[in-house]
Amino acid sequence: MMKIATFNANSLRARLQIVLDWLAKESPDILSVQETKVQDKDFPLKDLEGCGYNIVYRGQKSYNGVAIFSKEPIEVLRFGLPGEPADEARMIAAKIGQITVINTYIPQGFEIDSEKYQYKLAWFNRLGEYFKNNFKPSDKVIWLGDLNVAPEAIDLHSPKTHKNNVCFNPELTEHFYSICKWGFTDLFRMHCTAGGHYTFWDYRAPNALKNNTGWRLDYIMATEALAKNCKACHIDITPRKLSRPSDHTFLIAEFD
Repeated sequence: MMKIATFNANSLRARLQIVLDWLAKESPDILSVQETKVQDKDFPLKDLEGCGYNIVYRGQKSYNGVAIFSKEPIEVLRFGLPGEPADEARMIAAKIGQITVINTYIPQGFEIDSEKYQYKLAWFNRLGEYFKNNFKPSDKVIWLGDLNVAPEAIDLHSPKTHKNNVCFNPELTEHFYSICKWGFTDLFRMHCTAGGHYTFWDYRAPNALKNNTGWRLDYIMATEALAKNCKACHIDITPRKLSRPSDHTFLIAEFD
């Protein structure tokens, strides 16, 4: 059995004990982390010594940042998309055993009529081109992370209230599905077609977790060679209930 997980930490150093405890308890083969919010020189490697994982990372001060934890050796293929600003830490592509792992923290977009939203759409397009130019749908590829998209109404609370949000609108859904059609399966939806299951609950919303006013923004996507062997995919809500949690929680997929 192989276990792969993803988690937006919203500051790895602030959530370090949560991550360490979760790794010790769940023992995933691979964990991808987003929004580490720590530049490389300050990455907490010393605090992570002895956790049993190889770690690669690329960060920025105060925002963005991605990392991959793996029990097996990690061969970094690239940091960032082609043409991406050198200081923007939003993607790691790595080879782990026979699997390619693409860990992404896709831009949130700010407002629907902003340049940042247009940049988000362009980011999806560039990611789609990266997959087309470097892989085949028959390859063993995992694309995972905080994708900042809720493609369908069941992926968020109160979809009528949030229509035309930067994370929920027809244009964004089309960009997301254009990548999926290349050859990716949404593993959580493969195993669960019901609504009300989320990975993000906004700090700013009173009692968001208690009332389950959340969004499904975190994903584990797999090409067919891996998806056909995925036996489970679930959300672990427990870490979101802890003291000083991230506003996201862990998503886990298990494979034969």
